[in-house]
Amino acid sequence: MPELFDRHRSLLDDALSAIRTREFWTPFPELPSGKIYGETARDDGAAAFEALLGKPFAIPGHPEERRLGAERSPWSLDLGLSYPAASPGALIEASEQAFEAWSETSVETRVGVLLEALVRLNRQSFFIANATVHTTGQAFPMAFQAGGPHAQDRALEAVAAAYAEMTSVAGGATWEKPQGKQPPIVLEKRWDLVPRGVALTIGCNTFPAWNGYPGLFASLATGNTVIVKPHPMAILPLAITVKVLREVLSEQNLPEDAVLLAVDEPEAPVTKELVEAPEIRIVDYTGSSAFGGWIRENAGDALVFTEETGVNSVVITGTDAFKAMCANLAFSVSLYSGQMCTSPQNIYVPKGGIETDQGHKSFDEVIAGIAAAVDDLTADPKQASGICGAIVNPATLARLDAARSAGRVVRESAGTGAGRSATPLIVAVAEGAEIHEDECFGPVIFAIATETAKDAIAEASDLAHRKGAITAALYATDQALIGRAAKAFARAGVNLSVNLTGNIYVNQSAAFSDFHVTGANPAGNASLTDTAFVAPRFRRVMIRWPKSA
Repeated sequence: MPELFDRHRSLLDDALSAIRTREFWTPFPELPSGKIYGETARDDGAAAFEALLGKPFAIPGHPEERRLGAERSPWSLDLGLSYPAASPGALIEASEQAFEAWSETSVETRVGVLLEALVRLNRQSFFIANATVHTTGQAFPMAFQAGGPHAQDRALEAVAAAYAEMTSVAGGATWEKPQGKQPPIVLEKRWDLVPRGVALTIGCNTFPAWNGYPGLFASLATGNTVIVKPHPMAILPLAITVKVLREVLSEQNLPEDAVLLAVDEPEAPVTKELVEAPEIRIVDYTGSSAFGGWIRENAGDALVFTEETGVNSVVITGTDAFKAMCANLAFSVSLYSGQMCTSPQNIYVPKGGIETDQGHKSFDEVIAGIAAAVDDLTADPKQASGICGAIVNPATLARLDAARSAGRVVRESAGTGAGRSATPLIVAVAEGAEIHEDECFGPVIFAIATETAKDAIAEASDLAHRKGAITAALYATDQALIGRAAKAFARAGVNLSVNLTGNIYVNQSAAFSDFHVTGANPAGNASLTDTAFVAPRFRRVMIRWPKSA
């Protein structure tokens, strides 16, 4: 049995158990604590990051024709990094050359390599967190979790799901068919696992590791080689990942070029050239529906897995914990300035108001209560910065400005005083306005008045069905309404959270338990990480022959 697989077998077994039971489990602690990661881990991670600045980022043995890099932190730090870059053709050729050896490596060897890489990445979580802060604009606590342990959880989940699928049936069998008085027909059969080929992982600017790891690790586990194409403004977290993977491959005398980095700059993108290449057999993509549509039209017969634009909604029909509801929603809409694919955008409330533990609340009072909770949460600049982070793309601020014209401004946005920042803007949408029916990515909340509670559910779920949504939230005290909403959002293909008032938020998606995105509406065609996400990345091909007497 391969040494790395044997070393990490208990980790894999625990992951396999977790994806079956869907109960809470993680091997990678999410708290950035010195008691867990070592007393000097935080300082060591910061020092490792600072030591990189202004220098070439080394990836030994990687194809290199020139060096590229133009990352600038939303916290106003010029990283000054450059990375080895090669043409799409050169990268594809190198990936194809590595494919035969990697694809013919045993399942156990491949899985062992990936588990070892994840353990090493976990040890570098503080380093990766700093890289994530200064490429995405996330505040450190989120960057540590989303760039480190939570991303590693999702990668491990993908590896476990792939392993379970690859080993779900026998690899060989003696097949014997009775023929009555005649001797039976006896065949030996063997099924080889055949990967599709070269895979392309297209990273996003906001969550390069969290969104990029599942496809990357699922493709590698199933024997495909992978070209990782980061967003040009968020290269470093994925460059670190590629480097660690290549180090483990090299130590195991396996082809390093099974994992490659495709670096470009905004003014000279290479993503389209890679997508259009016939050698690319799998594409994993997170980003806008506009580019997602282009990929589907131009990726030939490659498998395409996407997470795309969506409009996430909250429906409020009643609550027995008004203050706690407002506080929960305030945090949800403020976290990372709404730059999460799971962030709520639309809040639907009946125009006649709702019943609460504080008595009847009008539509205006409900929205004002949420706005006041956001004010309280972001009153202290340091706390506001720690929750809201920074705006990763200046275009987000332009969308925020345009959103003010949608209706009456209930809460004005303001900077936190650190980096390119903005707290949530809340707008009560004017009757007849349609701006809320499209994603307005960033710290923008639209409040929509509906005729009835049933109408609120119907409008929000219909929008999810038409335009896509990854999350939905409901506040209700009427069990019949909750049942109606559960059916409506299920038909719309949206995961629903009901009456969240504590320290769990609609934005959060837990590996090994929550299936992130359903693949059942326009917000994405894939789900992290169900069987459909891993199984198509390989095929079983049979060879059979008569058994000798």
